[in-house]
Amino acid sequence: MPDLTTLLDAGLIVAILHAVLAPATALHAMLYKRDLRAALGWIALCALLPVAGPLLYAVLGVNRIQRRAHRLNGSPLRIGFERGRGRRPDGAAPDHPALDRYQRELARIGQRLSRYDLTSAQQIKPLFNGNQAYPAMLDAIESATQRIFLTSYILDNGEIGRRFVAALAAAAGRGVDVRVMIDGFGEFYSWPLPSRRLRKAGVRVTRFLPPRLLPPQLSVNLRNHHKILIVDHNIGFTGGMNIGDRHMIDPKSRHAQAVDLHFRLDGPVVDQLSAEFLDMWTFANHLPEQNAADPSPQSAIATLAGQDALICRTITDGPDEDLDQLTMLLTATIAQARRSIHIMTPYFLPPREIIGVLQAASLRGVDVHLVLPAKNNLPYVHWAMRNMLWELLFQGVHVHYQPAPFVHSKLFVVDGCYTLIGSTNWDPRSLRLNFELQVEVFDHAFAGQMTQHIETAIHSGRPITLEELDGRSLPVRLRDSFCWLFSPYL
Repeated sequence: MPDLTTLLDAGLIVAILHAVLAPATALHAMLYKRDLRAALGWIALCALLPVAGPLLYAVLGVNRIQRRAHRLNGSPLRIGFERGRGRRPDGAAPDHPALDRYQRELARIGQRLSRYDLTSAQQIKPLFNGNQAYPAMLDAIESATQRIFLTSYILDNGEIGRRFVAALAAAAGRGVDVRVMIDGFGEFYSWPLPSRRLRKAGVRVTRFLPPRLLPPQLSVNLRNHHKILIVDHNIGFTGGMNIGDRHMIDPKSRHAQAVDLHFRLDGPVVDQLSAEFLDMWTFANHLPEQNAADPSPQSAIATLAGQDALICRTITDGPDEDLDQLTMLLTATIAQARRSIHIMTPYFLPPREIIGVLQAASLRGVDVHLVLPAKNNLPYVHWAMRNMLWELLFQGVHVHYQPAPFVHSKLFVVDGCYTLIGSTNWDPRSLRLNFELQVEVFDHAFAGQMTQHIETAIHSGRPITLEELDGRSLPVRLRDSFCWLFSPYL
């Protein structure tokens, strides 16, 4: 048992370390954190938890992504915040004949935020659940002759995952350029690790920011949430669906299931998805930045495939120079809405500016509908959401629960003419920590189809009322409030 002198010496060492580390980490949080709550929270944690607080900040609170990007391209790192890589000073609305005047005003927002220009798709086909999405994706992989790019946050080792591995291995065996990127944290949802299965099958695979001790990789909070499949040069898939058995919906099954929505895209927009995949591939493999594909050129809008083409554009977000782009896009688009807003998301814990602009839209007379799952795979997130929904309901926003099973779909439709599809949830993890990918679609028919999908979900579910939230018992309200306190970190 250690004597008193040893304990005093250990305490002195801890006190000295804390006296050095706590101010250093607090200063770092003051300089680099954009969110006041996050900065104050980290400063308090670093001050109150000797040594452990600064260490937690070093592991979870420091954004190393921008630093590595600067090392790759050779530019100096400056203290402070830089413009996003795609933000352009030109504020003029895109003058495109396929867009009406209102759509051009909406398109101006993305033009300022995205590094990609307007382009087109011959078709964007919604695929409901794995029952429709996986056969379409596997058929495309089996028909590939040139290249296959696949990135997924999760690739399970169940029956569906094994079918994908076999199809990818067969494509690689016939000479197709096959590249698979799996998030280094998301792959731990499966065992054995899918990256090992892919390598054993002869597939070229990389892990995005895998956690490790030697050499240390501490960016455990910064994840690649993209879901992209590119086949050759004109077929692409994206949306919110991971690859796993739980997305195969069977009403008779007792296993956990997740309803979801994915999309097949054909046409020039696939070049933007490919460019984004290659950009992340370059980053994950520590390659020189010039190896990444260039984004689609300004002339891409001229590549329309006839009158039925859909005008669209890729929007990215992440804890690098793209930080907060989706928050700004959502806020500005909601502020432009005139008649209706439809939101479908599994997780809804947005920043205050989005809550405020939704309240303001409702007060302006816009018909605002928010559709959430009645059953959530993360109960503590469900409880945290319940604590803040009254703010929206009080200002006339309509909030609805979809019936079980858990619904993982993500959609945003404005005025029946603008749709946002992709991987982003409306929560702090997606809007501030993850690398996310969305596609803007400026098309009345497509927006009408997605609005109808949301309306069908509304009619099959039930509304949430202020009376219901006010009727929660005190223990339930305390539980929900407690979980809500941690909403920036969920």
